[in-house]
Amino acid sequence: MVTIEVLQARARMLALVRGYFAERSVLEVETPLLCSSTAMDPYLESFVVDTREGARYLQTSPEFPMKRLLAAGSGSIYQVCKSFRVDEVGARHNPEFSMLEWYRVGWSSDELQKEVIALVQLVSGELDCDWAVHEPLTYAQLFESVVGLSPFEADPSDLAAVAKKHLGESLPELDRIGWLDLLMSQVVEPAMPEGLTMLIDFPAEQAALAKKVQNADGHWVAKRFELYVNGVELANGYQELVDAKEQRSRFEEDNHQRRMMGLPELPIPELLIEAMESGLPECAGVALGLDRLLMLALGKSSLEEVLPFTFPNA
Repeated sequence: MVTIEVLQARARMLALVRGYFAERSVLEVETPLLCSSTAMDPYLESFVVDTREGARYLQTSPEFPMKRLLAAGSGSIYQVCKSFRVDEVGARHNPEFSMLEWYRVGWSSDELQKEVIALVQLVSGELDCDWAVHEPLTYAQLFESVVGLSPFEADPSDLAAVAKKHLGESLPELDRIGWLDLLMSQVVEPAMPEGLTMLIDFPAEQAALAKKVQNADGHWVAKRFELYVNGVELANGYQELVDAKEQRSRFEEDNHQRRMMGLPELPIPELLIEAMESGLPECAGVALGLDRLLMLALGKSSLEEVLPFTFPNA
């Protein structure tokens, strides 16, 4: 059980978040946690609940239903909710966790990045924590500086060789995206500077639900960003994809990857596609882990120190 001081700090954090958005006329919403579809990323696994209406999925984030509200004309919105991911247990992971997700209609991802940092600084300042803010880095800049390879041009065998050099020979066989993810989490993130670092322009293969553009070097990149605090990922945001046809194609590719990896296919999120077809407005969105923010701002090393009940004793 955490201390009363930690519970009080969590309450102050939540009050600050709600006050921040209220002052800016961003609408607080609630969406279902049990839905007929879920995130299709092969590297995420959702909890499945059997109901009389068939399988329902505990959401890995509230993204899909929130985008349906955006398409219905909600304007800029935010939500504080629980999210769920199977088997994510450890010092920085709990299968059930608190998430803040928000969308700014008519904003660019650059504008949203600044707001993310401002909100994080507001919360950390309230908790007597002062983090340095570094200049944004592109994914390629950071990856090359640590790994010595271009994430755009290195082939999977080169990435595998570097991974085995740093992490040992007994590694699973992965595809290009898998090697990039492994190197980022195990080699690059631990080498990141102390303080707040915004990482931008991810490889196009990692676009997920973000738009893709060509950078100055002619490489296709995702208009996606992640905020790191002391090398720990805290927030993940997009310039949101609004093209329903492209979104369906990406979902179908996710299912193709799942088949190749021996994973069950998932239902295409048709309700989201229908909403996008009706007109998802241009917007930028981001999800931020509140438990991690609290942990880092209080100088704790494990989520066990900030969660009232962890998964094993829930």
